[in-house]
Amino acid sequence: MSEYKDIIGTKIKNYTTNPDNADTGQVWYNETDNVLKFQFVNFNTAGSWSSGGNVNTARVNVGASGTKTSSLVFGGNTPPNTAKTESYDGTSWTEVNDLNTARRALGGSGVSNTSALAFGGVDPSPANTGATELWGGTNWTEVNDMNNARQLIVGGGTTTSTLAFSGWNPYKSETESWNGTNWTEVNDLNEARYYAAGAGSSNTEGLCFGGIDQPGGSKVANTESYNGTNWTEVNNLNATRQAFAGFGSATSALAFGDEPASAATELWNGTNWTEVADLATARFELGGAGPSNAGGLAISGSAPPYTAATEEWSGAGTVAVGGWSTVNSMNTARSDLAGVGIYTAALAAFGNPTPPANTSVKTESYNGSNWTEVNDANTTRRLVSGAGTQTAAVVMGGRNVPSSSVNNTETWNGTNWTEVNDLNTSRGYTAGFGTSTAAICAAGFVTTAQDVTESWNGTNWTEVNDTNTARYSMVGFGSPYTAGIIGGGSTPSRTGNTETWNGTNWTEVNNLNTARSYIAGCGTQTAGLGYGGNSPADPAIVANTEEWNGTNWSEQNDLNSAVNRQGGAGTTTNALSFGGTPPLTSQTEEWGIPSSTTKTISTD
Repeated sequence: MSEYKDIIGTKIKNYTTNPDNADTGQVWYNETDNVLKFQFVNFNTAGSWSSGGNVNTARVNVGASGTKTSSLVFGGNTPPNTAKTESYDGTSWTEVNDLNTARRALGGSGVSNTSALAFGGVDPSPANTGATELWGGTNWTEVNDMNNARQLIVGGGTTTSTLAFSGWNPYKSETESWNGTNWTEVNDLNEARYYAAGAGSSNTEGLCFGGIDQPGGSKVANTESYNGTNWTEVNNLNATRQAFAGFGSATSALAFGDEPASAATELWNGTNWTEVADLATARFELGGAGPSNAGGLAISGSAPPYTAATEEWSGAGTVAVGGWSTVNSMNTARSDLAGVGIYTAALAAFGNPTPPANTSVKTESYNGSNWTEVNDANTTRRLVSGAGTQTAAVVMGGRNVPSSSVNNTETWNGTNWTEVNDLNTSRGYTAGFGTSTAAICAAGFVTTAQDVTESWNGTNWTEVNDTNTARYSMVGFGSPYTAGIIGGGSTPSRTGNTETWNGTNWTEVNNLNTARSYIAGCGTQTAGLGYGGNSPADPAIVANTEEWNGTNWSEQNDLNSAVNRQGGAGTTTNALSFGGTPPLTSQTEEWGIPSSTTKTISTD
């Protein structure tokens, strides 16, 4: 993504007043105020902490695992060392069966409150331990020890695939990989350290950040990323930290806390750390649990004194400027689905849950954090298009099993689907945009690419002027039916061709930078996004994101995962990508651009 300096240059201009619609990063001199000013991104719009239920036993140096709504905390120092284990259901903590070995400064991994791994720490003797225990939902079971006993260890993953790294015995760079049965030593960190924080989703990826280094014994901001073979130094935290916590993956993580007690929080988007909203309770030696920077927990710690406070991180919008963040997945993995709405109120309907050619009537509703299954549609199908909002939508056309084009139309009222008057031309792979009572269904596929356009008035479909290029599996967005855009698709060759609709005619405008089909998107005729798809290149499935400004497409930061045949919803500033293939996925990603403000440059 181009920066302001690349487009405009670095020369500072004089203004009598602040410029209208200043670009992020722009610097100018205000002659009236006699000050130098710049446009600053307000990152604190990225997410927030809220209070969760307190743990029953306040403690420090705990192990933790799971998600914001299904987590486990275990061990720690009360003092003395404890074996206590507590389970979190999204509201409150419940005491469950203890660890076999009481210990503090241990590591933890796992995906829920029914599946966790505890490893390392300091036992009651006291001595560093490599003891490993497996939680099966009811009890802890001792399994094979680590190769290197140590404390203040961090890591992440699942009960069958975990990476453990860093620690004290003394300073540690050792990394070990757990395969569900045994620990194996793999390549070391570049910098030995302890009191660090970490994140990771398996034994093939991880992130280690901050801590106290060797040999200087200094607090550091260093960050390293593991790719399954080696650790690589990447961009540092904005502040040095020790005795803090983190959660997430190698591409989507959160760091919070510090010693002395701090509430500072930073978000990792796979490339950079960004300062975001602070914890409510400043603390250190706390625990963290969560799969990504979209949601997780900060647990207990020293405020001081020891605190039982739990805070929940909600990350709708927790992305850097113009970036994608992985958030909570749909309940049902599927491709070829319809998506409508905005990033905090979206609807996903129909689709293909089991390739190559199955269909679905499943509908899910998104509230900015979670997907919920709602009432099914009436006619099973895939390769549909839709228009409208989460509470008022229309979905049209598609393909059934066997793969025959259909003309079925259904409307959604926020609770139920109703069959209404059909399209005039049966077809799938169409593009739709508008509202539930004023929509356009454009192009598509029957046995060949189509140029048919139909207009919906809330009751009937009417054929209107054709697209200039017959095509299918393109992106379309706009509102209402008098102002829209379609881009990309297959003719059958993949194309970047783009056309805009003015209520009467289609006009060819500037093409996408990357020709592709099976692309998703959202927005209006003058401000939108197109993302993912199937390009002519190898590999064909892409993560490319492009922004439409009413005149041109510009390349932006990619999706975290290459995908096609997914659903899309939102605006050019906040968007969703959900579902798709390959492989078939329920993954949801969110695009966000935080707001910006004007600040004065000073020596303060």
